Amino acid sequence: MVMKSYRKEIYFNINARRGFVNITPQIEQCLRESGIKEGMLLCNAMHITASVFVNDDESGLHEDMEKWLEKLAPEKPYSQYAHNGYEDNADAHLKRTIMGREAVIAVTDGKLDFGPWEQIFYGEFDGRRPKRVLVKIIGE
Repeated sequence: MVMKSYRKEIYFNINARRGFVNITPQIEQCLRESGIKEGMLLCNAMHITASVFVNDDESGLHEDMEKWLEKLAPEKPYSQYAHNGYEDNADAHLKRTIMGREAVIAVTDGKLDFGPWEQIFYGEFDGRRPKRVLVKIIGE
């Protein structure tokens, strides 16, 4: 068999400063488009104030994540961060570091090889502007 490679960018513009979006359906569509049945899928945020992560699609959990992240890296006061000056998004950089840059998922028999309840999410921590996620799939 010949190794295949697939690449696509998915664009987002979250109208709030922060938010979580289940992007599993878009990633599954990419996998179908790729035609790859066995391999690896990389999905990564291409902005330093956004994240891609795998977790459960449960609203209470998302609310808990938001509260937890805000305790670890509160948005305000802006003056608490040396980074803030030209921008007011130091907290977003820290939140992204905590939540991670990417997810790597095995592809088996043409499907994302998830554990129970796993879904892929885009996490936005400094929204209100266009951003993108890279999907790269390699395999056969």
